[in-house]
Amino acid sequence: MRLIAAGAAAGVLTAAIALPAVGGAGVAAKSGMQELNLKPEDLNEPPLPERTKLVDAGGKKIAEFYYENRQSVTLDKVAPIMRTALISIEDFRYYQHGPIDVEGTARALLKNFTGGGVVQGGSSITQQYVKQVLLNAAETPEEQAAAIAPTLSRKLNELRYAMAIDKKYSKDQILEKYFNIAYFGAGAHGVQAAAKRFFGKSAADLDLAQAATLAGAVQNPNRTDPNVSKQSRALLLARRNVVLDRMAQLGKITPQDAAAAKAKPLGFKDVKVAGGCEASKYPYFCLYVQNDILNNDDFGKTPKERLRLLQRGGLTIKTTIDPKMQEAAEKAIKKYVFKSDKQVASQAMIVPGTGEIKAMAASRPFGRDKKDNEISYNVVADAAHGGGGGFQQGSTAKAYTLATALEEGYKYNDGFPASSYQAGSYGDFRNCKGDRVGDPSATINNSSESEGGFKTLQTGTWGSVNAFFMRLEQKVGLCKVVKMAKRLGLHRSDGQKLGEYETFTLGINEVDPVTVANSYAVFASRGQYCRPLAITEVTDRNGKVTQYKPKCSEVLEPEVADAVSGILQGVFTKGTMSGVGGIGRDAAGKTGTTDEYMTAWFAGYTPNLSSAVSVGDPRGAYKHPLRGVTIGGRYYGSVFGASIPGPIWKAAMLKALEDVEPASFTEVDRSRFGGCGDNCAPKQPKKKDPQDPNADPFDPFNLDPNGNNGDPNGNNGHGHGRGGTTPITPAN
Repeated sequence: MRLIAAGAAAGVLTAAIALPAVGGAGVAAKSGMQELNLKPEDLNEPPLPERTKLVDAGGKKIAEFYYENRQSVTLDKVAPIMRTALISIEDFRYYQHGPIDVEGTARALLKNFTGGGVVQGGSSITQQYVKQVLLNAAETPEEQAAAIAPTLSRKLNELRYAMAIDKKYSKDQILEKYFNIAYFGAGAHGVQAAAKRFFGKSAADLDLAQAATLAGAVQNPNRTDPNVSKQSRALLLARRNVVLDRMAQLGKITPQDAAAAKAKPLGFKDVKVAGGCEASKYPYFCLYVQNDILNNDDFGKTPKERLRLLQRGGLTIKTTIDPKMQEAAEKAIKKYVFKSDKQVASQAMIVPGTGEIKAMAASRPFGRDKKDNEISYNVVADAAHGGGGGFQQGSTAKAYTLATALEEGYKYNDGFPASSYQAGSYGDFRNCKGDRVGDPSATINNSSESEGGFKTLQTGTWGSVNAFFMRLEQKVGLCKVVKMAKRLGLHRSDGQKLGEYETFTLGINEVDPVTVANSYAVFASRGQYCRPLAITEVTDRNGKVTQYKPKCSEVLEPEVADAVSGILQGVFTKGTMSGVGGIGRDAAGKTGTTDEYMTAWFAGYTPNLSSAVSVGDPRGAYKHPLRGVTIGGRYYGSVFGASIPGPIWKAAMLKALEDVEPASFTEVDRSRFGGCGDNCAPKQPKKKDPQDPNADPFDPFNLDPNGNNGDPNGNNGHGHGRGGTTPITPAN
């Protein structure tokens, strides 16, 4: 009885599916249509997952992201022999029948019913396209299983959708869609990706043997996947020869052509497709962009939507990275720090006034292979952009206290004695909540006794004198300094709140080169803060272009920013970088070394470009300080900001800016910032003739004209790494 019923059902279905092909006459066909409700039904066709690519500022590809390796092409970009091969083996009457190959389907259905299940195909290319659409749209394993389930109900739905597709598109349009959605094996979705993956060429350039190989692969791509084993490659070769025989049988090629093609080896080239940031030439910048997208509501309401768009959206994302500046940073780092060193040097370059990130480089390669000393997070950026906890900022944080003092009305030659520092009470420092955070038990010492005596904003900065900056921070107020740092964009790398302790000015917070470089860019741009910018343009799969402009605002008076630059320029000539020197154009900057030499920094800028360099040990700065270490093949008793970070910064900036027209800082408003106000130095005899051309116009007393404060190499000035709760030992 079951067999008879199955045969009857098959007869009804056969009559029903004949209707679209023959035009619709016949009682049996009409009855079958009504009984099976076989009417066209619109198919939802979600966009196919397409690769997203990142390009540099000049438009050259630097990375790709994909969920499926696919590059959709139009039918005219598929070799004619490829079209012929596929149609020959999959649906040789494709251009003669309707959405369904009645003869093939009827034969398959009868075979399946009598066999007790689906044991034979018979689907047209249109039906196969429908099945692929349903499979691609499936989100869960259950939905995926339902899309290919060997059931009559699934087959009937497939037929209904195929009827609608046949009305909606031409035969060539359907074939094009099939070529782009079909899976060929080896991770290749679509004929273009398959041609490149299998043979290293475009689908337009496939020859007969290659076309027959790909045409044979679509039947059971998992079984014939050439990337799996020798056995699977042998199965694919056999399947290719079946296709060639079928093409000859149909008269599409001659027997001689078939024999010649069959004599060729499989020819699988195994051309892997690089995807993700590990395969990028600029992995740290790539990670920054990737996380920028995943954290940005412009790219989707939820992280899941944003990831889906990145992997499947077919976007072209134009970025800010400049290959020449990136190369300059990489070469400079490589000169001073080896990739095999446990310590890591990192550098970021940012354009003042726009926030465009032009370079992100590190000494250690990105990846997860410990044998190759790879590092698996973005050491150049914060945690929000794939980074880690960062390194303590050290004395580069003193620039924020300097800016605060100048904003509060201090003049260049205002100052006070700075031999050592100890808070008089807990209330000497209050955080922004008003809590007392001073520590009378902690003594802040300078790097050497020669740094004592009266220091001004100039000489205290040039020598990076700890005690001076502690007293200056107390005078202007800790909270004002913290707020200044925040206005300039400073934040902790780990995303936590900035630590607001009395030693804030000495750089106790862990930060990253992108953040520090961008904060210094505010001085270079005369008070304009711009959010770091990595993406300038996004083109979607349909050609729609979205521009991303700089987001900037004035956070500091231009004159105050100019005054900061005026003092920081002297770091190269009279301060801690005097042993390294400048770059032959207007530049300003600040060294940074933390207590016990845990990390070292240099942050500096020209009007054109801001950059920050950090050096530290990712294994833990407390356990692995920069003392008694060999880095880049050189031994260092201790590493200062001017030992490694400063020379890296100089070498990188010289190369990065060699084709950039030099620009000058705006002259300082001497009527506002020159001389001294309420904190003048005690009167004493002049040491030099004020007409001396080497005399500093803002330093009428010519105090410490060399700015080296006892260290001829300029290697002094260190912050410390504690929160102000224990006594501080000198950095050297």
